Amino acid sequence: MTKPFQINILLFDEVEVLDFAGPFEVFSLAAQPDGKKCFQVCTVAQERKTLRARGGLLVTPACTFADAPPADALIVPGGYGAEEIERYNPVVVAQVRAQYRQANTVIASVCTGAFILAEAGLLDGKSATTHWMDLDRLSSEYPAIQVKRDVKFVDEGRVLTSGGIAAGIHMALHLVSRWAGMDIARSTARRMEYDMPF
Repeated sequence: MTKPFQINILLFDEVEVLDFAGPFEVFSLAAQPDGKKCFQVCTVAQERKTLRARGGLLVTPACTFADAPPADALIVPGGYGAEEIERYNPVVVAQVRAQYRQANTVIASVCTGAFILAEAGLLDGKSATTHWMDLDRLSSEYPAIQVKRDVKFVDEGRVLTSGGIAAGIHMALHLVSRWAGMDIARSTARRMEYDMPF
């Protein structure tokens, strides 16, 4: 690995905190044995302004889509705000779609972030999952998706989806193993005191 992979994480009002903070922690901790970071992480939003995450946590994105560094992966979290984007914010949906059109960029959703990917057309003809409370809605509203139940995440190559909230940590560790190797994924999980089941 010659340089760190660039991970951008989407933020928006009413984003689920662990959906973005869990993957942020995974990618920011992952390092080679000599301490060299495997990933650079940047939070990104439609506008650079303070946002109110679920529960009232205030967060300020580091970048907008206009000035964010080119991403190896874009993480799309869930929460009530993801449903607002899916239904009422075609600009962000289009930005997610545009990120996918960049060569080799991986798009990975956590929880109900899958609905943003679905609305962008990125899950058509693919297998996907989301929070267990929303599986039926994903299946009924987006029939072109093969909805998977009782899984932590689904890896379709350049598109990944995970179950709810803490499942995003599992998926992020999977991406670490894919790009930096299983040993680094295991050491990252150990630092987080997270039981990595693979």
